[in-house]
Amino acid sequence: MAFLKELFQKNTSTLLSMAMLVAMPVLGSSSLTYLLYRNQALLQNLSLGQALAYFVVIAFTMAFALTPTTFVALATGFYLGWAGLPGMVLAYALAALVGYEVACRLDHGKMTAFLHHFPKADAVMRELKTESLQLIVLTRISPVLPFALMTFVLAVMRIDRRRFLLGSVAGMLPRSLFFYWLGTKAQDVFTLLSNPDTGTTGKLLLIGLVAVSLFGLYYLFDRALKRALGRSSVSGKKN
Repeated sequence: MAFLKELFQKNTSTLLSMAMLVAMPVLGSSSLTYLLYRNQALLQNLSLGQALAYFVVIAFTMAFALTPTTFVALATGFYLGWAGLPGMVLAYALAALVGYEVACRLDHGKMTAFLHHFPKADAVMRELKTESLQLIVLTRISPVLPFALMTFVLAVMRIDRRRFLLGSVAGMLPRSLFFYWLGTKAQDVFTLLSNPDTGTTGKLLLIGLVAVSLFGLYYLFDRALKRALGRSSVSGKKN
Protein backbone atom coordinates (compact mmCIF):
# COMPACT_ATOMS: atom_id res chain seq x y z
CA MET A 1 0.00 0.00 0.00
CA ALA A 2 2.84 2.35 0.84
CA PHE A 3 4.34 1.69 -2.59
CA LEU A 4 1.05 2.50 -4.37
CA LYS A 5 0.53 5.65 -2.30
CA GLU A 6 4.01 6.92 -3.08
CA LEU A 7 3.65 5.90 -6.74
CA PHE A 8 0.50 7.99 -7.14
CA GLN A 9 1.80 10.97 -5.15
CA LYS A 10 4.99 11.25 -7.17
CA ASN A 11 3.53 10.36 -10.57
CA THR A 12 0.02 11.82 -10.45
CA SER A 13 0.15 13.57 -13.84
CA THR A 14 1.66 10.51 -15.53
CA LEU A 15 -0.94 8.09 -14.12
CA LEU A 16 -3.88 10.41 -14.85
CA SER A 17 -2.66 10.83 -18.43
CA MET A 18 -2.52 7.04 -18.81
CA ALA A 19 -6.07 6.69 -17.47
CA MET A 20 -7.34 9.25 -19.97
CA LEU A 21 -5.64 7.40 -22.82
CA VAL A 22 -7.64 4.30 -21.91
CA ALA A 23 -11.00 6.10 -21.76
CA MET A 24 -10.72 8.50 -24.70
CA PRO A 25 -10.78 5.99 -27.62
CA VAL A 26 -14.26 4.77 -26.65
CA LEU A 27 -15.71 8.29 -26.69
CA GLY A 28 -13.78 9.31 -29.80
CA SER A 29 -14.72 6.28 -31.90
CA SER A 30 -18.41 6.55 -30.93
CA SER A 31 -18.52 10.23 -31.87
CA LEU A 32 -16.75 9.76 -35.19
CA THR A 33 -18.84 6.75 -36.12
CA TYR A 34 -21.95 8.90 -35.66
CA LEU A 35 -20.33 11.73 -37.66
CA LEU A 36 -19.53 9.45 -40.59
CA TYR A 37 -22.98 7.91 -40.40
CA ARG A 38 -24.54 11.34 -40.78
CA ASN A 39 -22.03 12.38 -43.48
CA GLN A 40 -21.05 9.21 -45.33
CA ALA A 41 -19.57 11.16 -48.26
CA LEU A 42 -17.33 13.23 -45.98
CA LEU A 43 -14.08 11.53 -47.00
CA GLN A 44 -14.95 10.61 -50.57
CA ASN A 45 -13.08 12.02 -53.57
CA LEU A 46 -10.41 13.82 -51.55
CA SER A 47 -7.85 15.87 -53.44
CA LEU A 48 -4.14 15.26 -52.80
CA GLY A 49 -3.97 18.21 -50.42
CA GLN A 50 -7.09 17.08 -48.57
CA ALA A 51 -5.74 13.55 -48.29
CA LEU A 52 -2.47 14.83 -46.81
CA ALA A 53 -4.42 16.96 -44.33
CA TYR A 54 -6.52 13.91 -43.44
CA PHE A 55 -3.43 11.82 -42.63
CA VAL A 56 -1.94 14.59 -40.47
CA VAL A 57 -5.23 14.96 -38.58
CA ILE A 58 -5.62 11.23 -37.92
CA ALA A 59 -1.99 11.05 -36.80
CA PHE A 60 -2.77 13.52 -34.03
CA THR A 61 -6.13 11.95 -33.16
CA MET A 62 -4.39 8.57 -32.77
CA ALA A 63 -1.54 10.09 -30.78
CA PHE A 64 -3.99 11.61 -28.28
CA ALA A 65 -6.28 8.56 -28.20
CA LEU A 66 -9.20 10.31 -29.91
CA THR A 67 -9.43 7.56 -32.53
CA PRO A 68 -8.44 3.89 -32.12
CA THR A 69 -5.99 2.65 -34.75
CA THR A 70 -8.43 -0.08 -35.78
CA PHE A 71 -11.06 2.57 -36.51
CA VAL A 72 -8.57 4.52 -38.63
CA ALA A 73 -7.53 1.44 -40.64
CA LEU A 74 -11.15 0.49 -41.35
CA ALA A 75 -12.25 4.01 -42.34
CA THR A 76 -9.17 4.75 -44.46
CA GLY A 77 -9.45 1.43 -46.27
CA PHE A 78 -13.14 2.08 -46.98
CA TYR A 79 -12.74 5.63 -48.29
CA LEU A 80 -9.28 5.69 -49.85
CA GLY A 81 -8.65 2.09 -50.87
CA TRP A 82 -5.16 0.67 -51.25
CA ALA A 83 -3.86 3.98 -52.58
CA GLY A 84 -4.19 5.36 -49.05
CA LEU A 85 -2.15 2.61 -47.37
CA PRO A 86 1.25 4.41 -47.49
CA GLY A 87 -0.35 7.51 -46.00
CA MET A 88 -1.88 5.47 -43.19
CA VAL A 89 1.48 3.86 -42.35
CA LEU A 90 3.13 7.29 -42.25
CA ALA A 91 0.27 8.56 -40.08
CA TYR A 92 0.91 5.71 -37.65
CA ALA A 93 4.59 6.61 -37.51
CA LEU A 94 3.80 10.30 -36.91
CA ALA A 95 1.24 9.38 -34.23
CA ALA A 96 3.79 7.21 -32.43
CA LEU A 97 6.42 9.96 -32.58
CA VAL A 98 4.05 12.69 -31.36
CA GLY A 99 2.79 10.48 -28.53
CA TYR A 100 6.35 9.63 -27.54
CA GLU A 101 7.44 13.27 -27.35
CA VAL A 102 4.33 14.36 -25.42
CA ALA A 103 4.72 11.51 -22.92
CA CYS A 104 8.38 12.35 -22.32
CA ARG A 105 7.48 15.97 -21.63
CA LEU A 106 4.63 15.07 -19.29
CA ASP A 107 6.63 12.53 -17.33
CA HIS A 108 10.01 14.36 -17.23
CA GLY A 109 11.68 11.11 -16.17
CA LYS A 110 9.72 11.02 -12.90
CA MET A 111 8.65 7.39 -13.26
CA THR A 112 12.16 6.07 -13.88
CA ALA A 113 13.49 8.23 -11.05
CA PHE A 114 10.79 6.79 -8.78
CA LEU A 115 11.75 3.21 -9.69
CA HIS A 116 15.34 3.89 -8.62
CA HIS A 117 14.03 3.69 -5.06
CA PHE A 118 12.96 0.09 -5.70
CA PRO A 119 16.06 -1.80 -6.87
CA LYS A 120 14.28 -4.95 -8.09
CA ALA A 121 11.72 -3.08 -10.19
CA ASP A 122 14.47 -0.83 -11.53
CA ALA A 123 16.60 -3.84 -12.42
CA VAL A 124 13.72 -5.50 -14.29
CA MET A 125 13.11 -2.26 -16.20
CA ARG A 126 16.77 -2.09 -17.24
CA GLU A 127 16.69 -5.70 -18.41
CA LEU A 128 13.57 -5.05 -20.49
CA LYS A 129 15.23 -2.07 -22.15
CA THR A 130 18.01 -4.34 -23.44
CA GLU A 131 15.35 -6.13 -25.51
CA SER A 132 13.25 -3.09 -26.24
CA LEU A 133 12.69 -3.84 -29.94
CA GLN A 134 11.00 -7.16 -29.15
CA LEU A 135 9.04 -5.49 -26.37
CA ILE A 136 7.77 -2.75 -28.69
CA VAL A 137 6.74 -5.17 -31.44
CA LEU A 138 4.89 -7.41 -28.97
CA THR A 139 2.93 -4.49 -27.49
CA ARG A 140 2.03 -3.18 -30.94
CA ILE A 141 1.03 -6.47 -32.54
CA SER A 142 -1.88 -7.08 -30.16
CA PRO A 143 -5.23 -5.61 -31.31
CA VAL A 144 -6.41 -5.28 -27.67
CA LEU A 145 -3.59 -3.12 -26.28
CA PRO A 146 -4.44 0.60 -26.75
CA PHE A 147 -2.03 2.32 -29.14
CA ALA A 148 -1.76 5.65 -27.30
CA LEU A 149 -1.44 4.04 -23.87
CA MET A 150 1.35 1.72 -25.02
CA THR A 151 3.10 4.71 -26.60
CA PHE A 152 2.96 6.49 -23.25
CA VAL A 153 4.24 3.47 -21.31
CA LEU A 154 7.13 2.83 -23.70
CA ALA A 155 8.08 6.52 -23.71
CA VAL A 156 8.08 6.60 -19.90
CA MET A 157 10.52 3.67 -19.99
CA ARG A 158 12.89 5.95 -21.95
CA ILE A 159 13.29 3.51 -24.82
CA ASP A 160 15.46 4.74 -27.69
CA ARG A 161 13.37 6.91 -30.03
CA ARG A 162 14.49 5.37 -33.33
CA ARG A 163 14.08 1.83 -32.05
CA PHE A 164 10.66 2.79 -30.69
CA LEU A 165 9.58 4.14 -34.08
CA LEU A 166 10.86 1.10 -36.00
CA GLY A 167 9.26 -1.38 -33.61
CA SER A 168 5.98 0.53 -33.56
CA VAL A 169 5.54 0.52 -37.33
CA ALA A 170 6.67 -3.11 -37.70
CA GLY A 171 4.41 -4.31 -34.89
CA MET A 172 1.36 -2.41 -36.11
CA LEU A 173 1.48 -3.66 -39.70
CA PRO A 174 0.02 -7.21 -39.36
CA ARG A 175 -3.23 -6.23 -37.64
CA SER A 176 -3.50 -2.89 -39.46
CA LEU A 177 -3.22 -4.54 -42.87
CA PHE A 178 -5.98 -6.96 -41.92
CA PHE A 179 -8.38 -4.21 -40.80
CA TYR A 180 -7.41 -2.08 -43.80
CA TRP A 181 -8.30 -4.97 -46.09
CA LEU A 182 -11.68 -5.28 -44.33
CA GLY A 183 -12.25 -1.60 -45.00
CA THR A 184 -11.57 -1.98 -48.72
CA LYS A 185 -14.13 -4.82 -48.94
CA ALA A 186 -16.94 -3.13 -47.02
CA GLN A 187 -20.11 -1.78 -48.63
CA ASP A 188 -21.40 0.42 -45.79
CA VAL A 189 -19.21 2.53 -43.51
CA PHE A 190 -21.60 2.59 -40.51
CA THR A 191 -21.92 -1.20 -40.41
CA LEU A 192 -18.17 -1.52 -40.93
CA LEU A 193 -17.25 0.76 -38.02
CA SER A 194 -19.95 -0.38 -35.59
CA ASN A 195 -19.56 -4.12 -36.15
CA PRO A 196 -16.80 -5.17 -38.56
CA ASP A 197 -17.33 -8.74 -39.77
CA THR A 198 -13.92 -10.35 -39.47
CA GLY A 199 -15.13 -13.84 -40.35
CA THR A 200 -13.78 -17.09 -38.89
CA THR A 201 -10.34 -16.69 -40.45
CA GLY A 202 -10.12 -13.12 -39.21
CA LYS A 203 -11.13 -14.09 -35.69
CA LEU A 204 -8.48 -16.81 -35.64
CA LEU A 205 -5.89 -14.34 -36.89
CA LEU A 206 -6.75 -11.81 -34.18
CA ILE A 207 -6.73 -14.49 -31.48
CA GLY A 208 -3.33 -15.61 -32.78
CA LEU A 209 -1.95 -12.06 -32.60
CA VAL A 210 -3.23 -11.65 -29.04
CA ALA A 211 -1.69 -14.99 -28.06
CA VAL A 212 1.66 -14.09 -29.61
CA SER A 213 1.65 -10.75 -27.79
CA LEU A 214 0.56 -12.23 -24.44
CA PHE A 215 2.98 -15.14 -24.34
CA GLY A 216 5.79 -13.10 -25.85
CA LEU A 217 5.42 -10.38 -23.22
CA TYR A 218 5.21 -12.99 -20.46
CA TYR A 219 8.41 -14.59 -21.72
CA LEU A 220 10.24 -11.23 -21.88
CA PHE A 221 9.12 -10.17 -18.40
CA ASP A 222 9.89 -13.58 -16.91
CA ARG A 223 13.38 -13.63 -18.44
CA ALA A 224 14.04 -10.04 -17.37
CA LEU A 225 12.96 -10.84 -13.81
CA LYS A 226 15.17 -13.94 -13.62
CA ARG A 227 18.20 -12.07 -14.97
CA ALA A 228 17.62 -9.17 -12.59
CA LEU A 229 17.33 -11.50 -9.60
CA GLY A 230 20.37 -13.46 -10.78
CA ARG A 231 22.50 -10.32 -11.00
CA SER A 232 21.21 -9.13 -7.63
CA SER A 233 22.19 -12.47 -6.10
CA VAL A 234 25.69 -12.35 -7.60
CA SER A 235 26.13 -8.76 -6.40
CA GLY A 236 24.98 -9.76 -2.91
CA LYS A 237 27.51 -12.61 -2.72
CA LYS A 238 30.34 -10.31 -3.77
CA ASN A 239 29.43 -7.86 -1.05
